[in-house]
Amino acid sequence: MTESAAPAPHPSRVSDLFRRTPIQRLEELRHRKPIQTDQMRVGLNGRIGLVITSVVGTMWAAYIFTVLALISLPAAIGSHDVIILISWIAQTFLQLVLLPIIIVGQNIQGAASDKRAAETYKDAESILQECLQLQAHLEAQDKILDDVLSHLHQAEAAA
Repeated sequence: MTESAAPAPHPSRVSDLFRRTPIQRLEELRHRKPIQTDQMRVGLNGRIGLVITSVVGTMWAAYIFTVLALISLPAAIGSHDVIILISWIAQTFLQLVLLPIIIVGQNIQGAASDKRAAETYKDAESILQECLQLQAHLEAQDKILDDVLSHLHQAEAAA
């Protein structure tokens, strides 16, 4: 004769099996939007740098710098010295003209990065809302399961 183990008792509530722990980051997400580039706090030197960057970092500045660089081109060519011509190309034209063009590109990349951050935040916020709905759905199911467990316990007690 084999001994049969008594059936394991049924939990009386779903919360006996699972305890939900709230995630603190969710509250932060509800109250804080992503920081954009123009929201960064900078001191006096930072503001001066931003003004200079916004002026120099335009294609108009690149066009003006191109004209300025071309003014000295005839003198560089007229010198008939290869070193002076190479020096004009490297130190005058490339540095003077490429600087604002690079800044324009960086500004475009920064704006794209800000847009991606905002879109990612919206995606996370949507997922959060979906998860909250899912959590409410699960809580409703827990109530139904609690009722089923209650009936099961009553039936076992009556038997």
